[in-house]
Amino acid sequence: MSLSAFQQQRYARHLTLPEIGAAGQERLLAARVLLVGVGGLGSPTGLYLAAAGIGTLGIMDGDVLEASNLQRQIAHTTADLGRPKVDSAQRTFEALNPDCRVRKLSGRLTAANAPRILAEFDFVVDATDNFDSKFLIADACHAAGKPYSHAGILACLGQTMTVIPGRTACYRCLFDEPPATPAGPPQGPLGAVPGVIGSLQALEAIKFITGCGTLLTDRLLTFDALQMQFRVVPVRRNPRCRLCGRPPG
Repeated sequence: MSLSAFQQQRYARHLTLPEIGAAGQERLLAARVLLVGVGGLGSPTGLYLAAAGIGTLGIMDGDVLEASNLQRQIAHTTADLGRPKVDSAQRTFEALNPDCRVRKLSGRLTAANAPRILAEFDFVVDATDNFDSKFLIADACHAAGKPYSHAGILACLGQTMTVIPGRTACYRCLFDEPPATPAGPPQGPLGAVPGVIGSLQALEAIKFITGCGTLLTDRLLTFDALQMQFRVVPVRRNPRCRLCGRPPG
């Protein structure tokens, strides 16, 4: 693959980075990333992946846009209310960068369709907002051997980590099973918090594809927006993990 004259202008700032350069940009243009969820986390992740020149960006989300989403889900506009989020997200990402081919995948990711869908992608971004989906993605990516970025947000807090199945600590090493659903109305989140965490997820996908830097593996990064503090917590593979634990003997 060779970059066109316009692509050399579009990605000029990447091309000047020794960690990326022309070879790295060509890898981005050939890459296939699956974004599960195009809400609070998926909006900034998708925008930065499209801007970076990801060649194929798969998007999955079964929801329609509601007024309460607009405070943080920046891939969508007021005019999109009542419409499927995948439709407005596709329009936004493709308008930002026509080099990025956005593939809308109907419905939701399930245990039944995950093997077929994941086989088509190089990296998965978990941008979902519920525990059941996060455990499903962790299990499916482990079975398919697909690296993925986990993230979660609540109120003014966020967290993220990257998993390379079979090599690094996985999501179930942290949380063995889904916790009980909290009672009462949702707590936030503060609008810009998913922007911070989603941008970090995009960075991890870009780093994995280009091979630059050190991935956020075996570490959980946490963010407290009110205190403006980041922490990195070491995470070890749990030998008894029901997903990635080593069998006895």
